[in-house]
Amino acid sequence: MTNELSDATKTEDLLKINLITSTTEKEVQDDVVATETDEHLEYDPAVDKILDGFKCFKTNYFNTHPELFNELALGQNPKFLVFACSDSRVSPSHVLHFQPGDAFLVRNIANLVPKFDQIRYSGTGATLEYAVEELGVENILVMGHSGCGGIKRLMSYPEDGSAPLMFIDDWVEMGLPVKTKVIAEQGNTDFLEQCESCAKGCINMSLDNLLTYPFVQKAYSEKKLALTGGYYDFFNGRFELWEFGTNIIITTP
Repeated sequence: MTNELSDATKTEDLLKINLITSTTEKEVQDDVVATETDEHLEYDPAVDKILDGFKCFKTNYFNTHPELFNELALGQNPKFLVFACSDSRVSPSHVLHFQPGDAFLVRNIANLVPKFDQIRYSGTGATLEYAVEELGVENILVMGHSGCGGIKRLMSYPEDGSAPLMFIDDWVEMGLPVKTKVIAEQGNTDFLEQCESCAKGCINMSLDNLLTYPFVQKAYSEKKLALTGGYYDFFNGRFELWEFGTNIIITTP
């Protein structure tokens, strides 16, 4: 009987030791992971930029506009759908001073809107359909800009002899009719001037293409939806705005 108790006690002690050892090892591992994470966050400037940016937003905007964010928590009701370029210098939220909830945004290379195509451009179609049919936006703005790399590629390739680009060339080629027109009319002008004309021409082409989407055409014809073009010249700090189908351009400042 004594031997049995002794064996049981030894077994219990071993279990306790194993449990303590396992717990200690787990704590050490957690400490190592935490240390590695802390070191990663501490010395990675990209991560610091993201976290510091959110802290600034939270402190200076989110915390100071509780009514706005309580309202946005219930749903969104944007008035605008904006097609803008992916270029890091032309964020429409900054350039047009949009607040959270003001605009539904699409950003792509050269702010292009392709013609209706359920197979090839379903992503664009889905965004348009959601904005027009579900959110009921009142204005679609296509916003181009100066110094656009996508437009420069459209205007220079393949004449410049550069190697083809797998996705970009396929995407911007929808602007070839605009390029052909610009070269025919302004072939002797400076290349940068040609690019600026092409950029504005592609905005109007995109506005035309919007009407190939049945739900856009229906809302536009019923005067429930406006189509607008915009051009941001960030070289000179100017913005041009025009309504689709008119020659009236509003320039600011």
